[in-house]
Amino acid sequence: MRWIISLLLAWPFLAQALTLQQYVAQPERYGPVVMLRHALAPGGGDPANFDVEDCSTQRNLNSVGRAQSQTRGQQLRAAGWKPEQVLSSPWCRCLETAELMNLGPVEVESGLASFFEGHVDRAETLARLDEVMVGIDRPTLMVTHFVVISAVTGLGVGSGEAVVYNPETQQSWRLEIN
Repeated sequence: MRWIISLLLAWPFLAQALTLQQYVAQPERYGPVVMLRHALAPGGGDPANFDVEDCSTQRNLNSVGRAQSQTRGQQLRAAGWKPEQVLSSPWCRCLETAELMNLGPVEVESGLASFFEGHVDRAETLARLDEVMVGIDRPTLMVTHFVVISAVTGLGVGSGEAVVYNPETQQSWRLEIN
């Protein structure tokens, strides 16, 4: 019985994985969207005085997170994957991750905001993201939060980790970038 409970708890982390090379070789087979959790920003949640317009009130990337962001961008470029659009949550840690990846101009997208502590409404945020996802057929990088990726794909990811997502089929795969 214990192994069944362990399996159920681990289920979101057991998804089929793709290597970056597999994905780049056949992106049309998997989907156009790469959802990336922001790079390392130590801690959890945001301070009590959180203001989305003021980075000093947010949990932000540290030096490891900034280096991780740059490395992720280099890895994607080296593999030959270049998004045609880069969308980011309005949270500073996501924007900084996207900018440091240096994969193109970054557009803020409210549908990628974190609803973890109720700063935004979960249902409204996911409805907005559904609107954005409709018709995406070109390579798109979405830099967002654990809760958003988990809500959309059913998968949990660590800082700087990614999931390939196909909005049409609603299938997802872990993307092994290392």
